[in-house]
Amino acid sequence: MKDLQILSTFQELPPEPGGPASAPALLFDACHVGVALRAVLFVELVVGVGAMFGAATFFEWVTRLSVLTGAALPATLVWLIAACGLKNLIALMGPMLQHAAGVALGALAGLCGCAMLYMAGWQEPVPWLASAFAGALLAALLVLALLWRQRSKAPAQTKARLNELQSRIRPHFLFNTLNSAIALVRAEPAKAEALLEDLSDLFRHALVEQGESVTLADEIALAQRYLAIEHVRFGDRIRVEWSLDAAAATAKLPPLLLQPLVENAVRHGVEPSASGAQIRISTERRGSRVVIKVINTVPAGQGESGSGVALENVRDRLSLLHDVQCQFSCVMRDGIFQVRIEVPL
Repeated sequence: MKDLQILSTFQELPPEPGGPASAPALLFDACHVGVALRAVLFVELVVGVGAMFGAATFFEWVTRLSVLTGAALPATLVWLIAACGLKNLIALMGPMLQHAAGVALGALAGLCGCAMLYMAGWQEPVPWLASAFAGALLAALLVLALLWRQRSKAPAQTKARLNELQSRIRPHFLFNTLNSAIALVRAEPAKAEALLEDLSDLFRHALVEQGESVTLADEIALAQRYLAIEHVRFGDRIRVEWSLDAAAATAKLPPLLLQPLVENAVRHGVEPSASGAQIRISTERRGSRVVIKVINTVPAGQGESGSGVALENVRDRLSLLHDVQCQFSCVMRDGIFQVRIEVPL
């Protein structure tokens, strides 16, 4: 940031015309491993119940279930692949047309499943029409489930964002930072200016809408600015170690996810201790996965670092973005608190 840009930072708040706010809205997104697993289990459950009709014995039910699964499973995969591959085209449609597209793809998938029965030598009359309607009905239910999941993100993200905004604009953090800047103005004006720039960028990231996700590199940069601010306040009491893997920088995270974890490390590790604490932030790419760790020492007698709503917000927002493809855990052991996050790359 150059000189005289500090006061103009908040002018970036209004979204630009034609930006993300006006982008096409996709009502349902089938491009998730968790969605695929749930869809397959749902269809298999329906097929299992349907196979009970006309099955006099358990062996006959298993036989019918095996045959029907040979048709239903490929049909489900066809629908998922088609809905995922055509999602950019579907996003350009209106809400009603998106629903209709999902149902139409379901009917085509049902016909594909029926074709599998035909090729397998189904002895009874091939139920082409019934398969098409069954596929359309199951697809309609899947679309409604995906739409409900998509809409369920909004209140959770709003609540999490409000909590994060409250965390970012905590009065004592702001006052302490401004007091530190005032103390540096005459003695070290360059350092005071750098401190205010860091504070300005921190607030800009907290207040500007950044979309559903940002890169890990952006989150690291924000956490570094926050720790630079706190280092002015705590001095040698805060000891930070970074271990960053450049190959992990493009991993996607919800905005303002890493900084609250670092803030918890400061609040529960550095603040209560007269000698301060050590904080270690590491990122590592492991194949198609990225592991992120935030570790801090905790004074004797201090409970788990950040055992309140902050960690729950992080867990919920990760789950909303990556579903079953992410992992989140935290553990307190021998005076060391560790948060571990694993996300797809």
